[in-house]
Amino acid sequence: MKNKFYNEFDADRLKHNTRIDDYRTAFQIDRDRIIHSSEFRRLQGKTQVFLPGEFDFYRTRLTHSIEVAQIGRSICNFLLSKETDLLNEEYFIDPDLVESICLAHDLGHPPFGHSGERILNKLMQPFGGFEGNAQTLRSITDIFYREDDHHRSMNPTRAFLDGILKYKALHKDFKKPENHFLYNDQSEIINYVFDKKEYSKQFKSPNALNNFKSIECQIMDWADDTAYAINDLVDSISGGFINIAKLTKWAEINNIIGEEEKDLNDIIEWIKKRKFKAKFGYQIGQFICAVKIKERNTFLDKKTNRYKYNLVIEPNIFNKVELYKKIAVDIVFKSTQLHQMEYKGNKMVESLFNVFHEGYIKNNHKFKILPEFNDKLVRDVKSENEKARLICDYISGMTDAYAMRTYKRLFDADYSSLADLIT
Repeated sequence: MKNKFYNEFDADRLKHNTRIDDYRTAFQIDRDRIIHSSEFRRLQGKTQVFLPGEFDFYRTRLTHSIEVAQIGRSICNFLLSKETDLLNEEYFIDPDLVESICLAHDLGHPPFGHSGERILNKLMQPFGGFEGNAQTLRSITDIFYREDDHHRSMNPTRAFLDGILKYKALHKDFKKPENHFLYNDQSEIINYVFDKKEYSKQFKSPNALNNFKSIECQIMDWADDTAYAINDLVDSISGGFINIAKLTKWAEINNIIGEEEKDLNDIIEWIKKRKFKAKFGYQIGQFICAVKIKERNTFLDKKTNRYKYNLVIEPNIFNKVELYKKIAVDIVFKSTQLHQMEYKGNKMVESLFNVFHEGYIKNNHKFKILPEFNDKLVRDVKSENEKARLICDYISGMTDAYAMRTYKRLFDADYSSLADLIT
């Protein structure tokens, strides 16, 4: 049965439609391309909060993305069952589309988590900055597949491409932004998504443009918030980063009262009874069921239904997620242990970028310090901005372990083996 929520505009592909007679829907093809990609597999070696391999129960970017995808599908199913005045069996938000968006939402994140993202943005400021979501877009539209001597696009559908766009404003629209931007040369992607070059006239500020999201993107965003707000706490408690003493002290310092105090006491009680994993797991279902959709009018309504609805979150649940995130930031992300790991990761990323910049942009020497494929890509372009972006692609695509090995090869005089010469 055809889903009337979507039309040809939504299923159109960035390049051209290469599979006209496929047994799958256009959105199932997007999902399958993500799952079977090396870009997706590399997420298993990228930091979520703690370094992969430190303990075997910690979440990685891969397990986090899978959890977000499950939550996203469940939200679609919940909305179909509850929002019967707006949705029905012939008109519904496609869970395959939302799943593909959720699976892909972190593809562009570099090694060493948000710390790696911040240092790459600092290093790339002269060349247009670095942003994890912008890099996800670049991964899908420019460098998803590797051919003999070039990269090529995943050729996504418009709806999928739009769904990963948490932010739509460009780097040049801000003054040295820390995050929440796209690269300047990605403006044509936004033109394609909206099919309207005058879209910027609809918004009074870059932040207003960033807040304009399709319903699928909104669902992904809430699924992402749900997954990391809850599961970052679970991992932190399991690893000993958060305990009752730290939570009690944090509550005193921050003068936690009212509903927040009740939520915090619940967590303390769960830890005491060693039931925190089950209790937090149960809350995932609560957060899924705390949503509804509300109709709105936008300039895209004649082209697509994907902007006709806002996702509305119950205020008490939204506030609980914000509390969970604040606990994680204050107790874990600002801890000495994590800052030490971030400092080490920053030094490695900065050293790698600087040596590649020195070799390929500043001096263009003959040492081949990038792999053969990447070396040729960088040498074949002339502008410094293009060279820097290709170097950034290489670094951001590294897993944590690969970044460490590359750093050792270049800077550790004692690190050498035969295996190094063939990998």
